[in-house]
Formats: sequence, structure tokens, C-alpha cells
Amino acid sequence: MSEAGQALRVFIVDDEPPARNRLRDLLNDCNEQLALEVVGEAGNGQEALDKLMETPADVVLLDIRMPQMDGIELAQHLQKLPKPVLSKAEGTAQSMTNWPPAVIFTTAYDDSAIKAFELHAIDYLLKPIRLARLSEALNRARAAVSVEAQILRELLPESRRNLSIHERGRIMLVPIEQVLYLRAEMKYITVRTAEREYLLEESLTDLEKEFAARFVRIHRNCLVAKEAISGFERGGEDSSESAGWMVKLQGLDELLAISRRQQHIVKEFS
Repeated sequence: MSEAGQALRVFIVDDEPPARNRLRDLLNDCNEQLALEVVGEAGNGQEALDKLMETPADVVLLDIRMPQMDGIELAQHLQKLPKPVLSKAEGTAQSMTNWPPAVIFTTAYDDSAIKAFELHAIDYLLKPIRLARLSEALNRARAAVSVEAQILRELLPESRRNLSIHERGRIMLVPIEQVLYLRAEMKYITVRTAEREYLLEESLTDLEKEFAARFVRIHRNCLVAKEAISGFERGGEDSSESAGWMVKLQGLDELLAISRRQQHIVKEFS
């Protein structure tokens, strides 16, 4: 985070304008004891990602309950923000020693959910937010270490709605409902939609656990969307692993091989 004496760059994410305005007022009051700068705000997750790629921040004040994408999922996508490379003239981003930015959740969650945050030592502000508590959280954020993605997955009550793809210095969100298959190749996962392919740096095993309701494993290196399965065809008659059944997916011309171990899915989905 920013070094002592340098302004803490703060970004606000909340879908309600009055809540963002209140945070701005509180941050202005905090500025009397703590050097900080509000560098931007956003009303939804996609807007926040787009702005934070252009305007680096040390701390993100992040509402949890938002439509389309909640704050915990957004925090997972923030983990993939590329570290900014700015000139010295552009200020405090040069002094960032931890990246991605620290996240302070703002929440109206009940006691049981708050205990989960406390267990993982994740800072949160309970609405209505008080000035003293906000100031304390910002001071702690100076030395904060980014939250591990696994911890955020444990806090998220359901699977993500999007996969975040780091491509050409930007973060692209791919709706999980558009994904036809996930295939492990070397250290990457190929994410295939009807339109194109993306490369993702995540574990296929973790993706299988998170999206078990949506995907089925057809091979040790491939998961396919259950709803996208349109049929099965017989492959070659030789003894290679690719012989046997192949799966056909809606919107794709290519056939995907089903391993011998997974051929039981032919009966399950026929």
C-alpha cells in the first residue's frame, strides 16, 4: 500500500448513489487525520473493473449486496487486475508494494455472515458506517495483504456468475452461462464460448467443484456444460483413447472425446 506520508488512494463501489455520497462525506472527514484521495467510484462490478484498470487504487470500499454481481465475486475478479506501471510524476501508484488493492467490504449482513468475515480476518464495515470505524479500517488497510481467492470462494454463497480473463492488459468478464466447455492445456484452461476461446489461469479441479451444477467431466482434462450437450456420436473403432463416444455441443462443430472412464455420461444424458 502507500507509504507513510503519501495519500491513500480510495475507490468506492456501491450500487446506491446515496451510499456512495455518504462514504465520500465520511472520507472527507477522515482526511483530517489520514491523508487520502478518493480516486473514483462505480455503481456495479463491470464499471468498477473498467475504472480500476485505468485508475489505480490502494483500497476499494466494496458493497457486498449488489445486483448482477455481488461484492465478493467482484473481489475475486479484482485479484487479477494487472499491476499499474506509471511514471513517477503520476504519484502514489509507484509506491504500491502489495497488489491487488486491499478490499474493505461494506455490509448489512447478519451476525452469522459477519462471523465468517472475522474468522478470515477480512475487514468489513457494518452499515450504517461510522466515522471512527472507517478511519480504523483505512489505517489497517495500509498494511493489508490481499485476500486469497480461496477464502473469497468460501465466503461466496454460490458460484461466480462470470470468469475473469486477463487479456492484453485488461480484465474481461465472460458470463459462465455462455461457456460451452473448459479444457486444461498446459498451465492454462481454454474457456470456449460459441464465439471464441479465452485462456484462464485457474485449476480445472477447482472449477469443477465450484460449477458442479453446470458442468460435467467428460475427460481428465475437460468439462462441458450440461445444458449445451446436443448429442453423442461414435468415434473411430481403433484402440486409442479417443475412440468410442464423442460429445456434440450446441453451437460448435467440433466433437469432444469422452474418456473410457466417463462414458457412463452417454446413458445419463441420452
